[in-house]
Amino acid sequence: MSWIKVCKTDDVPENSVKKFWAGGGTIPLVIARHKNGYRAMPPVCPHMEEPLDVSGVVAGCVLTCTKHLWAWNLETLELQGEAEKPLKTYDVKIEGEDVMAFISEELVYEFDDEDDMDDDDFFNS
Repeated sequence: MSWIKVCKTDDVPENSVKKFWAGGGTIPLVIARHKNGYRAMPPVCPHMEEPLDVSGVVAGCVLTCTKHLWAWNLETLELQGEAEKPLKTYDVKIEGEDVMAFISEELVYEFDDEDDMDDDDFFNS
């Protein structure tokens, strides 16, 4: 694939995360709008597959998954707080009022069996 229009710049309010479908509706992704720009990434947290459009919170330039407090700096992609795995991201550019993502393939995370534990197991371990 190549550069694909995902949404309009004003479709994603500042300091928020919103889910979209790219590539003719075949590739799910989220757009996070932080104080200095946009990031496109798979729609789930790399920790335990929590939907980022539901549990993702953006403050300044930091995305936090509120499920287990994993966080990343959206400008540098540095891990913050409890995060142990990096975010995968698509390149993003703005053309006029369009948010474009470069998609050559769908980005997905590999989840370990231990990541399948439920919240009771997680908080009791």
